[in-house]
Amino acid sequence: MGRTSDARQKILGAARSLIEGRGYSALGVAEICKAAGVPKGSFYYFFESKESLALAVVDEHWAAQRRDWARVLDGDGEPLQRLRRLFEETQAGQRAVQEGCGTVSGCLFGNLTLELSNQTEAVRRRLQEIFDAQVDMVETVVTEARERGDVSVPDPRQAARAVVAQIEGQVMFAKLYNSTERLNPLWDNCLALLGAR
Repeated sequence: MGRTSDARQKILGAARSLIEGRGYSALGVAEICKAAGVPKGSFYYFFESKESLALAVVDEHWAAQRRDWARVLDGDGEPLQRLRRLFEETQAGQRAVQEGCGTVSGCLFGNLTLELSNQTEAVRRRLQEIFDAQVDMVETVVTEARERGDVSVPDPRQAARAVVAQIEGQVMFAKLYNSTERLNPLWDNCLALLGAR
């Protein structure tokens, strides 16, 4: 990795860590650069604004999460088993962060949605695209489960939205109460939402 791309990655990593820990609005460019160990001028070489940095953090996080979701949801096994694995991996990921730093971090996308949806249109639009993509991925699995007769929902798209909202809401509760046990009801709630047989 070249020195310039290394500096960019350091800025992205520092920004993500700071955003996860404290939120976006209170952060300044100088603080991000200090945490990254790079000169302030490096920031503006890679990013035209703090908003463009937030978009880059979101895109990088989604690229990794999309790979994880695709691996699980497109993997082997019956559709409901794959969906359950997604919930299990979500809980395991939150637990790993809590064990590492002492707190449940929640979902980067959900956290930014709550903080920024009325402040920056570009970030709001990007988060909408990501949540829509998550719904698309879950809808494919719900449709497959419906075709097999495993679930009884009349509208797989609406059901997929409910499942994604369930994940997001339970992760928010896990963060609020600093307890990954708040994620335990995910699977039973999902089965109820889907009218699983």
